[in-house]
Amino acid sequence: MPRDHVRRNRAFWDDDADAYQEVHGGALAARPLAWGVWRVPESELQVLGDVRGRDVLELGCGAAQWSAALAAQGARCTALDLSGVQLAHAREHCRASGVRVPLVQAGAEDLPFTAGSFDVVFCDHGATSFCDPARLLPEVARVLRPRGLLAFCTTNPLVYLTWDATRERQSRRLQRSYDELGRWDLGDGTVDWVVPTGEWVRLLRANGFGIEDLIELRAPEGATTTYTEFVPYSWARRWPAEHVWRARRAP
Repeated sequence: MPRDHVRRNRAFWDDDADAYQEVHGGALAARPLAWGVWRVPESELQVLGDVRGRDVLELGCGAAQWSAALAAQGARCTALDLSGVQLAHAREHCRASGVRVPLVQAGAEDLPFTAGSFDVVFCDHGATSFCDPARLLPEVARVLRPRGLLAFCTTNPLVYLTWDATRERQSRRLQRSYDELGRWDLGDGTVDWVVPTGEWVRLLRANGFGIEDLIELRAPEGATTTYTEFVPYSWARRWPAEHVWRARRAP
């Protein structure tokens, strides 16, 4: 039986996927190998590195723009999403791109793969935002091979801590206590997890990961985004609105 947040998140994305891809799909396809809402290039950050000939799993793939682009570079990609409607977009994008990417509908807290199936597991604002990390990370550790790479991009907790709910805008001041981070219930929207940095460190280490890097992303000069509901460009130039974790499973 799916947990409550899983049911709610699936229903939200099944309902929203068409509109999401209409607004963002073109930009994601045009710059697929890039991180976060400001599309900072993988070629610059070198988070994944050379994935040719490697078994790669994308968690929360949406229309699989990342996976299709990595497959074109020689990776053996599998793309997973909770939403069947998102995967319909992924099927069409892979067909149009001329690449073969197995598409799997499942939740990332219950991965339908045997142990040691992948060399790389990654996520760009996908499942790591919508899953309980205490359930997600053991599953990722299980399906990764020894020395396998986990990389994921999420919203920096600063964004939540500085949101002024009264004025409905991003603030330059802290608006809430650090203790309010954790499960973030958006009412008629998604259920998110906003994990403090220290908690990510403890969870990763507890599940056998060594942390290799934490890249705090600020908006590059002159950057634009289709995610206009995210933090303003001027805010994201001064403070990191996103961060990318890079961790390695123990041998």
